[in-house]
Amino acid sequence: MESSQLEILGGSLPVPSVQELVREPIVTVPCRYIRLDQHPPAISATANLPSLPNIDMQRLFQGESLPSELEKLHSACKHWGFFQLVNHGVSYSLIEKTKYEIQNFFKLPLVEKKRFSQQPDDQQGYGQAFVVSEEQKLDWADLFYLVLLPTHQRNSTLFESLSPSFREILEAYSLELKKLAVAVLKMIAKALEMDTEEMREMFEDGYQGMRMNYYPPCPQPEKVVGLTPHSDPGGLTILLQVNEAQGLEIRNNGMWVPVKPLPNAFIVNVGDVVEIISNGAYHSVEHRATVNSVKERLSIATFYSPNLKTQFGPARSLTNLENPPLFRRKTMEAFLKDFFSKELKGKSQVETMKIARGLENPGNTC
Repeated sequence: MESSQLEILGGSLPVPSVQELVREPIVTVPCRYIRLDQHPPAISATANLPSLPNIDMQRLFQGESLPSELEKLHSACKHWGFFQLVNHGVSYSLIEKTKYEIQNFFKLPLVEKKRFSQQPDDQQGYGQAFVVSEEQKLDWADLFYLVLLPTHQRNSTLFESLSPSFREILEAYSLELKKLAVAVLKMIAKALEMDTEEMREMFEDGYQGMRMNYYPPCPQPEKVVGLTPHSDPGGLTILLQVNEAQGLEIRNNGMWVPVKPLPNAFIVNVGDVVEIISNGAYHSVEHRATVNSVKERLSIATFYSPNLKTQFGPARSLTNLENPPLFRRKTMEAFLKDFFSKELKGKSQVETMKIARGLENPGNTC
């Protein structure tokens, strides 16, 4: 399929590279990055932290351990919206090669990275996301975003410009994480006591994007944010920590809880789409990225969502007269176009889908 047939979901205004900004040491943060709105504060890393649930993928597929692990998955999605996935089956070698290629990309000179710069109105490429005005505050980060699946939604010019080794690794990683996402979604359907075929159809030929994040050290880390608090719009997000620097924080019980990634684990969170499909039984959860003054942080988030042409809404196998739909139905394309058209802001995207009881027809499919 020709690149002119790509569905363009939105773009972002060009901004300076933060990585380049700190190449020559700076003492103070430029005004446009200063964020004094980040409340409440995070729980201290030395505090007695709440424990992010761990889910063992192998146990989900073993007969005798399935019920207890499925209950753990249900509890994690209901109360946290996040969990760490261990024994996931993705090879250690592939993960390490993926980390290596991402680190190499961000080590390229700026002039080389600019070959991959985002084009007007397209979020794919090197730059920043959700910058819609010249006045808004900026995140302390650079990113490289690609759509990998379906293959006809790729920016072929961008993808083919990558080094052969990077393309090969991204292809392999993309397919492995699609298989993993589909398997996790099947188990989520089981945990919800939802028709698994309905979940399969909802995510058939799904839309997969990858966001590679680079968070440089900052001389005043308490005054900036690496990634603005938000919930993810899609179905599942599978996060891989590329280096040892931590920075992910999850909003839980009114506080920001730092997450310490387990070795060889993925951090998985449910997105707005799963909250809507579950009719509010599960919750997409706000999260943010912080930075530090000493070391860069790199990560790669892989998003898996329904196909752009798929219309999603509360699962019909979960709704009835006693449990009416709480959300409208919408195509994934329209949902994402709306998401990419504005600044990140908490759970504002899922809020737009809620039905005001008594004011709207629950069957409304607009």
